[in-house]
Amino acid sequence: MITDAIIIGGGHNGLVCASYLANAGMRVRVLEKNEQIGGPASTEEFHPGFRNSVGAYTVSLLNPKVINDLELHKHGLKIVERKVNNVFPHNDGNFLAFVHGRNELKKEIAQFSKHDAKQVDRFFSDIEMVSDQIRSLLLETPPNAGGGFRDVVRAALLGNRLRKLNVDEGRVLLDIFSKSVSDFLDYYFKDERVKAAFAFDGLVGTYSDTKQAGTAYVLAHHAFGEVNGKKGIWGHAIGGMGAITQSMAAYAQTKGVDIEVNRTVHRVVVKNNEAVGVELDDGEIIESSRVVSNLNPALLFRRMINASNLPEEFNRRMANYKNGSGTLRMNVALRDLPDFTCLKNHKRATEDHLTSGIIIGPTVDYLDQAYKDAEELGWSREPIIEMLIPSTLDDSLAPPGKHVASLFCHQFNPGLNWDVHRDKAARTVINQVEKYAPGFRELILGQQVLTPIDLERKFGLINGDIFHGKLNLDQMFSARPILGYGNYRTPINKLYMCGSGTHPGGGVTGIPGHNAAREILKDL
Repeated sequence: MITDAIIIGGGHNGLVCASYLANAGMRVRVLEKNEQIGGPASTEEFHPGFRNSVGAYTVSLLNPKVINDLELHKHGLKIVERKVNNVFPHNDGNFLAFVHGRNELKKEIAQFSKHDAKQVDRFFSDIEMVSDQIRSLLLETPPNAGGGFRDVVRAALLGNRLRKLNVDEGRVLLDIFSKSVSDFLDYYFKDERVKAAFAFDGLVGTYSDTKQAGTAYVLAHHAFGEVNGKKGIWGHAIGGMGAITQSMAAYAQTKGVDIEVNRTVHRVVVKNNEAVGVELDDGEIIESSRVVSNLNPALLFRRMINASNLPEEFNRRMANYKNGSGTLRMNVALRDLPDFTCLKNHKRATEDHLTSGIIIGPTVDYLDQAYKDAEELGWSREPIIEMLIPSTLDDSLAPPGKHVASLFCHQFNPGLNWDVHRDKAARTVINQVEKYAPGFRELILGQQVLTPIDLERKFGLINGDIFHGKLNLDQMFSARPILGYGNYRTPINKLYMCGSGTHPGGGVTGIPGHNAAREILKDL
C-alpha cells in the first residue's frame, strides 16, 4: 500500500507535522537517518552514566498550541523553570544576573548603571510589543509572492494589522528588522556590561558580531517564547530535549504514524514534476502520495533533487541560500559543581544561580572580538560561552552527586577544517571557563565535542546552522526560504517543507511542522 505521506527527518518539526497529518486520517511514515529520533532535540549518553541534550539545549520557544494539541504532557513531557534566567560573570569578579521579576532585574542593573535601570521598562515594553506582533504571525502561513488573489488579500490584511501601530511602535518594529543588535540597544542602554547581557541573545546561533544588520531580529526571535504560560522564562525538559521529541513520537504513534530509524534518504523520486516517493541510500524505493522534508532547504534542494527537476532561477537562488553558525557545542561530565569566582564572592549569589545560563561574554567589545578572532584566526581565543548545568534541576542526567554541563560556544568559523582543529578548539573553551571557575578542568570526567562540521554530519545542519538558514531579512516570513515558496510548498508538486528553513525559522518551536501540515491538508 502506498503511504499517504513520507516525512524526511525525525526531528521535532517532522514529528509535529506527522502527528497533525495522522490525526486527520493520513497514513504517515517518518524516516530518520540516525539511530534515534529527535535530530538536534535529542538526549544522548555521552559518557557512562551521564546523559544530556545533544544539540538544542533549553526550552522556551515550544509553542503552547503544539504542546496542547499533541498532548505532550500526557505523553511524558515535564518542563521546569530555571530559577534564574541568566548570569553574566565579569572579569572583576562581579556578575550581572537576569533574575525573575522586573523590579528585581532593575535592582541588578542599577548596580552598574542607574540610567540603564531606568530604561528597563521602556526596553521590555518595546520588545514585548514586537514579540506580540511576531507571536501573532507565528501560526500563520505567510502571503506567498505570486500566489494569486487569496495571498493578495492576506497581505492586505497583514498591512491593516500593522497600520494599527502608532508611529513610535512602527519605528521600533522597523529597527528590529533592519538594525544590528548593537545599534538597537544603543537606544536604551549605556553601560557596556548591560548592553552585552542583552546583546548575547542577538548572537545565539549566528556567525556575526553585534554590529551586523539583522542581529536585532535574532534578539527578538528569542523573546517571543514562554514556559508553562509564563512569558520571558527559560526552562528545562526533564530528561533533556530528547524528552520533547520522545513525547511527540509517543503521541504520533497513538495516531498510527510509522517511525523508522537508521533510514537514510538518498534522493526524492520525481516523475512529471511530482514527488512520488524517496530512494534510500541502500537503493530501496519507497512510494508515497506526497513527500514532506524536515531538512535544511539547502540539503534538500542541493543534494537530494536533481537540478534538472527545478526551475533555473530557483536553483540560482537556492545556491545562494545563506547558512552558517559559528557554534561549537560541548557536553561535559563533572565530578562536582564548578566553583565560579563571581558566585563565591558575593552575598547575593545563591545556589539558584547555578540553574541559570552562565554566559561568559562580559562586554560588547568581548562579543565583537570573538567574531573578529574567528574571521582572522579560525576561532575566538576568548570564546563566548553559555554554560548550563541542567543536573541542578534534573537528577536523571547524572549519577548521584555528579553533574552534566552543556557549553554552547561562539565564534568558530564554519569554513575551517574542524577535523584538524577540533581538540585544540575544545581546549580553548575549557581554558576560558577555567578563568571564571578555577579548577573546572579537574572536574571533567568525559566530554562530547560537536564542531560546525560535526553538527552538519550528525544533524544535517549546513555549516553548523542551528536555524536551518540565517535569520536575515531576505530569508524571513514570505521569503523563507525563497520568495515565492514561503507557503511550505516547493516547485515540485506534492513536495513540501516543514523544517526550520520555513517560517518562522529556528528554535524548538514545532510551528513549521504545524503550519506545513495545515497547508498539506488544504491540498487534499
